Amino acid sequence: MENLANQEATIVVADCDIASRGLLGQLLQSEGYQAIDACNGKDVEKIVASRKIDLALLSVKLPNGNGIQLCRAIKDNPATSLLPVVLITDFGNLNDRIAGINCGADEYLAKPFHREELLARVRSLLRFKHLIDEIESAESVLFNLALSIEAKDPYTLGHCARVSSLCVRLAQDLGFPQDQHEALRRGAIVHDIGKVAVPDSILLKTGPLDDEETKLVREHPVVGERICAPMRSFRFVLPIIRSHHERMDGSGYPDGLKGKDIPITARILTTVDVYDALTNDRPYRTALTSEKAFETMQTEVEKGWLDGTIVTLLRKTIAAGRE
Repeated sequence: MENLANQEATIVVADCDIASRGLLGQLLQSEGYQAIDACNGKDVEKIVASRKIDLALLSVKLPNGNGIQLCRAIKDNPATSLLPVVLITDFGNLNDRIAGINCGADEYLAKPFHREELLARVRSLLRFKHLIDEIESAESVLFNLALSIEAKDPYTLGHCARVSSLCVRLAQDLGFPQDQHEALRRGAIVHDIGKVAVPDSILLKTGPLDDEETKLVREHPVVGERICAPMRSFRFVLPIIRSHHERMDGSGYPDGLKGKDIPITARILTTVDVYDALTNDRPYRTALTSEKAFETMQTEVEKGWLDGTIVTLLRKTIAAGRE
């Protein structure tokens, strides 16, 4: 696997010293990597934005800026935040090292460095990048499967994307940590993935479901959890998938959880899911206005189905123009 990774790995090298840049490039190419030369930060930004890069070796000193600022920009960008970055400095400057750690650099090397040390760190970071790419590939398969289920019904097309966006905005308003933002983003997309086990004749049925059909549909949260369980990166997503049909009074499914025993992320998704369903057309009714939707949701709060606190917070988010 490592030889294959070497052949495919592309590394961008940025150093203000032409000789150092050339030496690094030759060393990497001798090990089977593809090295791309960059003389300044702007070149690196263009390269990273335009093609797949597996690792960046950045000198702290660069024309038109520095490697620390560039590293921070890479790490702050969601599209490149998982790109491994090695910062290189002269003589192990302590201030540079501290600044590099603070900006999110994955490794730090001081000149003059040993050839074997550099290559060992490159190999280690590329193994990490390879694992990240595999996880992203598996996530992509799950997302596409979930969206294909959604696309079967023209009335639900776009539902997952809308719910995902609004869930994240609500999480931001609540001051949730970033990992919960990401869990809600993912959970909103894959929460109904278990419906892959439900026949289309049931999913698309316009009339009421009989008892057997209802039982089959109610199994989809458990099936969805089982499908996504092997993904370690989904550990915060699994409670959302399993519990998004629970109700505050304990009358929901699959576990009959009640009140705060229902994970708050699942309660958020449930609330946003209901709001989006009410404010978009369905075969049996036209879309409700936001105000009418919240009136209906308040009725469901009084019935003991929805979390009234989250409904109120969602209403504030919508009123603030954050939909």
